[in-house]
Amino acid sequence: MNNAVCLQDVNAGYGNISALENINLNIAAGSFTGIIGPNGGGKTTLLKIMLGLIEPWSGKVEVLGLNPRDSRRMIGYVPQAASINRQFPISVRQVVSLGRLDGKRPAFHRFNNMDREAIDICLQRLDLQDLSERQIGQLSSGQFQRVLIARALAVEPVLLLLDEPTSGLDAKSSSQVYDLLQEFNREMTIIMVTHDTLAISSCVDTIACINHQLHYHGEPDLTPDIVMKLYGCPVDLIAHGVPHRVLEEHGGSHDFHHH
Repeated sequence: MNNAVCLQDVNAGYGNISALENINLNIAAGSFTGIIGPNGGGKTTLLKIMLGLIEPWSGKVEVLGLNPRDSRRMIGYVPQAASINRQFPISVRQVVSLGRLDGKRPAFHRFNNMDREAIDICLQRLDLQDLSERQIGQLSSGQFQRVLIARALAVEPVLLLLDEPTSGLDAKSSSQVYDLLQEFNREMTIIMVTHDTLAISSCVDTIACINHQLHYHGEPDLTPDIVMKLYGCPVDLIAHGVPHRVLEEHGGSHDFHHH
């Protein structure tokens, strides 16, 4: 199986509002793909389709060679940290344990030694052993992000999906996350929604630019032309740390400021 994810002519949305139009996207097994694009452009919807949480209006979706609902137990998912209520009284270890329940009946699942061992390994790999009994409300953003990644790893996934894993993190925590992800990429396919140009230049081997449609899929080489198509103007990317200058030198063009 050469592709981890295949989307053919996918259209999707909410109610009667379209979020994604005519998406054709094949993501190679073993790759590290960054999904970029403006807010509201459909990136999270795309992840939810891969997870089988949203049925597309039309088109065909295969994940790991199966219908997404059937492949879900092989997928680790790291949602946006901001979407989670941190006041919920649950410990680091309990959150990571949830990864072992994916696809099982939580009420009746008793953790066996294999589960416990897998949980320990995930805590270690994300340097969380000393924090394992800590309530999640007491963690720094960087620590909490590592907890969410550990939970996804506890699934022992073949495919790891992350939704803006470094949003709200400082540069040091971000680069720790990227180092880990590059390590995990040896064992699994990774798809990451990101706004962070550092990730695009250092980690990912492919980018997919989504703004309701797929505007580009290929080498992580953002030409001004792609940026224009995607964001309407380069301002969005500048806000995420790419100065004008770089884009200009990159494209050798000085006329894409004008709207």
